[in-house]
Amino acid sequence: MRRPDAKVVLLGGASVGKTSLLRRYTERRFPDSVSTVGGAFYLKPWRALHLSIWDTAGREQFHGLGSMYCRGAAAVILTYDVTHLQSLVELEDRFLGLTDSANKDCLFVIVGNKVDLTEEAGEGDAHGLGQAGGARACPRVPKQVLREDAVALYKKILRYKMLDEKDAPAAEHMCFETSAKTGHNVDLLFEAVFDMVVPMVLQQKAEEPVETVDLTGHKPPKQARPRCCS
Repeated sequence: MRRPDAKVVLLGGASVGKTSLLRRYTERRFPDSVSTVGGAFYLKPWRALHLSIWDTAGREQFHGLGSMYCRGAAAVILTYDVTHLQSLVELEDRFLGLTDSANKDCLFVIVGNKVDLTEEAGEGDAHGLGQAGGARACPRVPKQVLREDAVALYKKILRYKMLDEKDAPAAEHMCFETSAKTGHNVDLLFEAVFDMVVPMVLQQKAEEPVETVDLTGHKPPKQARPRCCS
């Protein structure tokens, strides 16, 4: 199997739906019940590159593995549940420290999932959030995490990483709201991340020293004189 050119990692607590997001994108369907044990790996060809996507388990017993999965990551997708404020708080308290092993120029993307459950989703397809497969509508709940909260977290991450906001991608390009159930913004999320990673990989490849062998100074070994017959 070809070695991946870059790594993208999904982080977030249990029940935020990050595994469902990835399954929606890779398999084009919404799994009714899914849970990641430890971690899962996917390989995605993208614009002549091969990107690895790592889905990490959000449960406490697997928390220590997150740092290992983040090692050398080019992008980290931090996922929370828009109907659960604590899930956003956990991104900073539990998961941000795991990203210390990522690349120094790692991209950080903040994603609020489950917007289909909120009152803002409206009825039917008012916001492009139609009921997948004709499923019965679930009761709507107030959104507990606003987009402004995600933007504030993104800026806090930049300060934590000691990055200047002027040199980093703008927050409006790095904060998404999605629904794994309906597919809302799922393709947009992953493909935007991939498109941002590609230039980084190409630049790194261009800066890598070219390994060559100089043959001009190579001299063939001297051959021993044949011995005379006795």
